Amino acid sequence: MFKAALAAAQHDIAAFLTAELVRFGDDRVAQGMRYATDGGKRLRGFLVLESAAMFGVVRAQALFAAAAVECLHAYSLVHDDLPCMDDDDLRRGQPTVHVKWDEATAVLVGDALQSFAFELLSDPRAGNADQRVALVASLARASGAQGMVLGQAQDIAAETAAMPLTLDQITELQGNKTGRLIEWPAQAGAILGGADPAPLLAYAGAIGLAFQIADDILDVTGDAATAGKALQKDAAAGKATFVSLLGLDGAKARAADLVATAEAALAPYGEKAHHLTALARYIIDRDK
Repeated sequence: MFKAALAAAQHDIAAFLTAELVRFGDDRVAQGMRYATDGGKRLRGFLVLESAAMFGVVRAQALFAAAAVECLHAYSLVHDDLPCMDDDDLRRGQPTVHVKWDEATAVLVGDALQSFAFELLSDPRAGNADQRVALVASLARASGAQGMVLGQAQDIAAETAAMPLTLDQITELQGNKTGRLIEWPAQAGAILGGADPAPLLAYAGAIGLAFQIADDILDVTGDAATAGKALQKDAAAGKATFVSLLGLDGAKARAADLVATAEAALAPYGEKAHHLTALARYIIDRDK
């Protein structure tokens, strides 16, 4: 059931983005926007749709927030892949945007996707006025200088630090860089449903950290062709990771503990949360 639900979310988000992005025409930036948002696991969008559904929010409305977070995430990847950042040539098994076109186009594509995310959230079809303001404000905080951007800055600083980061420092870094954009979709579902976001934020905080630990494990044990990106870059750069600090078995155990924490946070929702429970397990069992 989970795989079918995830596939349906991937299909619906892709169809929604195709329909919405057509308005930008076919210049290089528009092409890059479509290219950068094509494919991927869509876990953040799935989390919006599933958390919103628990509170009876219709899918057509929730798709605006789901597509917005996928655009915001895509923008972060386009910029993260640039030579001045992580300098990656491969993303989702395809050339990165700056490789397919050029660096200036990649910067502009990322900028356009970031703006488009907030345009989607401000659309009257995305919710009532209070909901839209709350969605815009919360995504701005999650993705900006107190969230994802801060985490990226911390990651860059770690590359030139005199000493490798400690476990607490890596946990804080990844909570900002990766975790904030996993927490936001759960919060978005609660905002749209007029519900207390606390249980879902606890759930998303746990799976966000588990997601990064799983990434670190895949970086060591995964297959680059399956992952669709370069692996073992952190080890080559001498950067501390959850695996380097906890060991492979320790990292796997920590990820499993986080999944248990996430499942416990969902207890108030009962069977309504079964897809979110399955998502937590999928995050640490995936191969890409």
